[in-house]
Amino acid sequence: MVTFSLVTPDDIRALRVRLRCTMQELAATLQVPPRTVIEWEDAELFPTKTAIERMRALDESGPVAVLRKGRRRLSATSPMAALAEPEVWRLFRKLLAHPELRQRVSELAADYAEPE
Repeated sequence: MVTFSLVTPDDIRALRVRLRCTMQELAATLQVPPRTVIEWEDAELFPTKTAIERMRALDESGPVAVLRKGRRRLSATSPMAALAEPEVWRLFRKLLAHPELRQRVSELAADYAEPE
């Protein structure tokens, strides 16, 4: 998570890794030219306060908020978007580890429609 006021080139690279995006995708999402992200990562330029705030918000939103080249952005309410949420994976690990929980969730889920 971006939690600092000055952002280093390594911070920006780490953000891209967390968001699983290219320099071009990060630039499009932050509304800056692609060359700007390259210059940030090469320490030729440093992000403005506005860019840092956008990075912080993007980091909090996760990979689902990234504008993907050639792909639509997933709706924040789509079932696939939930895969970017750490809480979903925490619950999934519990379901795998506890058969009785899996049975209770299965019974509860029977009343819900299948996602599209």
